[in-house]
Amino acid sequence: MPSYRPVIAVLRCLDVLAAVNRLSGRASLAEIHRMVGLDKATILRMLETLMHAGYVVREDETRLYLAAGKTLQLSAGYRAHSAVGAAVSPRLGAFRRRIGWPSDVAIRDGDAMIVVETSRDAGPIFVNRGPGYRAPLLATSLGLAYTAFCGAAERAEILSVAADDPSPWNEIARDRRKAEGALAAIRATGYATMNPAYMAREYDNRISSIGVPIRDGETIFACINVLYLRSALSAEEAAATLVAPLLEIADALAADLARQSAA
Repeated sequence: MPSYRPVIAVLRCLDVLAAVNRLSGRASLAEIHRMVGLDKATILRMLETLMHAGYVVREDETRLYLAAGKTLQLSAGYRAHSAVGAAVSPRLGAFRRRIGWPSDVAIRDGDAMIVVETSRDAGPIFVNRGPGYRAPLLATSLGLAYTAFCGAAERAEILSVAADDPSPWNEIARDRRKAEGALAAIRATGYATMNPAYMAREYDNRISSIGVPIRDGETIFACINVLYLRSALSAEEAAATLVAPLLEIADALAADLARQSAA
């Protein structure tokens, strides 16, 4: 656990940088404001700081902000996801063809799940969420599945960190009894679903997901989801048709990753 309280200004600046990166080509001041929820004057100061540091550039004609090449240096030392991504990749394409909906595989990365492989591609459900995207733990089916099935000590750590984050999906972490009840319900059903507040902010309530852990006994290697259009499937229909094949591929991927870790 960290020894000191976080520096709020630094966290805000990182949130702005993450928003610029995720908006990829459409990061106007208004869009960044919508995503991070800070006042526009604060966002402008953060953007000016990031521009001064070389991590963000602004197009004068469009007045849009873009992530600069220097941001690549921020992930230059990160390699943990490569082996998992390579191991799960061969099965994801066939799984997409089988069920008709795309999937992500992610591993825990501090306060989020980092996507290591995806079967998303161009089509009606395409959104810009490639490998490297960080999915908040208590907002997404990937993160909720991980949090529900990890060990008690790790779960307590996740909830403690989330309780200090004002994002709406972290509100539950400030009521430990309620959080443990919700996570126990996920364990009972075997799967997690996307938080409604996150669904509204990121997908305009058009897309939801179901996530399950990829695990071997008590070891969680990663988590996998299925994303679907809410106009095509209700939550009940999604659970009835997608959970069983999702659990099936999770077991197969767990066996693959167990062999890989033993090699």
